[in-house]
Amino acid sequence: MSAPITFEGWPKTPRLFRDCIITEKIDGTNAAVIVTEDGQVAAQSRTRLSTPGKSTDNFGFAAWVAEHEDSLLPLLGPGRHFGEWWGKGIQRGYGLDERRFSLFNVGRYGALAEESDGLLHTVPVLYQGPFATDIVADVLDELVEKGSAAERGFATPEGVVVYHAAARQVFKVLIENDDQPKGA
Repeated sequence: MSAPITFEGWPKTPRLFRDCIITEKIDGTNAAVIVTEDGQVAAQSRTRLSTPGKSTDNFGFAAWVAEHEDSLLPLLGPGRHFGEWWGKGIQRGYGLDERRFSLFNVGRYGALAEESDGLLHTVPVLYQGPFATDIVADVLDELVEKGSAAERGFATPEGVVVYHAAARQVFKVLIENDDQPKGA
């Protein structure tokens, strides 16, 4: 006997020329602080949970989370808080002598980062307004000309991330080799 045929509607199509937020794409490693409802705090990379002192520690991010657990728990609250772990010894390094955790969702975490006494950061907002491809190109040109907004004086930023509000989707645009797949 065949399974019954069911209806599946086409999803609403978001409009392209709606608001977007363009932020600097920081070249570090993807990370997240996990805070459970019962107050446990943990770390993860893009692909797995991270443990301090183990091979999964993701450039020392899990150790940093463990060290700052008492501060991160009340600041962040329950959830998975995604960002970029970057700085000394990670990818481009940005000429830093320390490492930083910059949260991606600037709307949610902007004020929080300011209140955290330098513990947390957010990725720099380079533009906020209606989406247009020429605006993305202009923001990239300005980033090339002026250097990183995340760390002033660093001359070779990686690119931008465009969050399209209507689509609820992020897209990245790299300054170099944007046409190449990752790892090519």
